[in-house]
Amino acid sequence: MKKYCYKTCFLFLAFMLSINVVLGQPKQKIIFDCDLGSDIDDAFALGLILASPEFEVLGIVMDHGLTDKRAQVAGKMLYMTDREDIPIVVGRKTTQVVGSDQPAEYSSQYYWAEGFNKVRPVTKSATEFIIENLKKYPDEVILITVGPVTNIGDVIRKDPEAIKLAKHVYSMFGSFYTGYGTVEDPNPVITQEWNVRGDSEASKLLVGSKASVTYCGLDVTTLVWFDKDLQFKLLLRQSPLTDALCGLTALWGGSKPCLHDAVTVGMILWPDLFTTRPAFVKISGDAYTVIDESKDPNCEIAMTVKTDEFLKRLMNRFMTQNLGDVK
Repeated sequence: MKKYCYKTCFLFLAFMLSINVVLGQPKQKIIFDCDLGSDIDDAFALGLILASPEFEVLGIVMDHGLTDKRAQVAGKMLYMTDREDIPIVVGRKTTQVVGSDQPAEYSSQYYWAEGFNKVRPVTKSATEFIIENLKKYPDEVILITVGPVTNIGDVIRKDPEAIKLAKHVYSMFGSFYTGYGTVEDPNPVITQEWNVRGDSEASKLLVGSKASVTYCGLDVTTLVWFDKDLQFKLLLRQSPLTDALCGLTALWGGSKPCLHDAVTVGMILWPDLFTTRPAFVKISGDAYTVIDESKDPNCEIAMTVKTDEFLKRLMNRFMTQNLGDVK
């Protein structure tokens, strides 16, 4: 009996120690640079970030196009989920394709937060905010980019050494072996991926920055789709976060979102679901991401993803969070 009690006490102490180890782990500092409000995958990526206690979010930075409207969408999401503590930073406005005269589009998702002003952005510029935090926390901040990299280009132009202070950069960026397609109908022809094409000059600066970068391109992101069954389960959850995602998805108007940006966030949370390879990447023409096998690697690129397990873990985060439920 005494031996059994000793064993029980030992197991209990071991369990408590493991809990303390997990709880005592420092959170990963991140800056999330996005074009929230265009395609719907930015909202899913932000939702995953908010539902992930592993992250300390230093700021959500709006990039490309009508950045003030993007900031309203971010502000309303933070307000609904009781995360007004996270700074929202507005990047500079741009045309639809930087360098062209085409006006930035007014996304239907902007209607969701039109006129919202209960959470206001900080007054610092995106460039100033990113540089300041990278210098304040050298080698500690993961920079996540899931839109055209205009803000990152501005950072590099102003202070080329600052980007190298990031612990790592994860970027939804590029088409290396496959183009836009679906799981059922993959496209084996590389294409000008939108985040590269949206600001090709800034993209060239990122590729040549000598920062520690992993590119999560179409080769893996086009394998992860949020089908109707998952959308229905999300709708039934009826929490502030899931209500926001469902409302924005309805305004987006598509039938099945491809979760490009959420996959990029997932690479940080669940690296066991991905494989990568080192490569030397350059920009050819305006916006083609080309691998040069003759040169030493300057980055990592994502190669595979375990799609079913990724979606399972993503849904678990969305279904079990209680953000904003208790005020």
